[in-house]
Amino acid sequence: MAKAGGLVWRTGRSRIRQKKGALERLYTQPPQDSVVVCLDEMGPTAPKSTPGQELVRAAPGTNPDGTPQPAERAKQPIETGSRGRGGYIYGAFRPVTGEAFTQPYQHRRGIDWVDFLEHVEAWIPPEVSRVYAVIDNLPTHRTTDVLLFALWHPRWEFVFQPKYAAYLNLIEPWWKVLKSLALKGRRFETWEEVCKAVKQATAYWNKHRHPFIWGRRRRHHVHRRAPGIARVPGVRRLAG
Repeated sequence: MAKAGGLVWRTGRSRIRQKKGALERLYTQPPQDSVVVCLDEMGPTAPKSTPGQELVRAAPGTNPDGTPQPAERAKQPIETGSRGRGGYIYGAFRPVTGEAFTQPYQHRRGIDWVDFLEHVEAWIPPEVSRVYAVIDNLPTHRTTDVLLFALWHPRWEFVFQPKYAAYLNLIEPWWKVLKSLALKGRRFETWEEVCKAVKQATAYWNKHRHPFIWGRRRRHHVHRRAPGIARVPGVRRLAG
């Protein structure tokens, strides 16, 4: 009979537990004088209308002046398809403090990634002796320019997350927060408007930020009944 470890090895995920454990230790017990920063790109993001929530009057009513007011319905502007091209939002997130940094780019190329890394290098305090950058396995993250950047900045160390394990990068849940603050329920005509909204949303988040703690349970719990024998009405006990 095959062992459980052998089955895990044959499915191609033999080292995912080891890599996951290494990332968990970085999040929960980072080395002294070090910073863990999560890096990723969001997009492509195009200027368009993003669905949101807005209260409407579902039943007819009366205005203050006594005139009748008809019922309203939810509406969304028609997309003409004549808007400009979008781009990508590059982001850096520090789970311990909740600080975030974003930078817009029109492309997702190696040269853009290295330029973003230079901005993140200037964003991280200079007194930090070690920077652990958690990133995915995108080809643009493994170019020769990225290697030269690591040689030029020896305090940087790239930690590649396992494949098909995006949840190990804590910037992923923060992207949802940014989309809610910057894009939800708004209409954009140009890419510049999107960039401005993302910049304002990032500044707002940094003023009201909170840390992302690895392993914290969800705030809202769904009550589930403990497994056992279903109770039948009128029957108190089973015959022995």
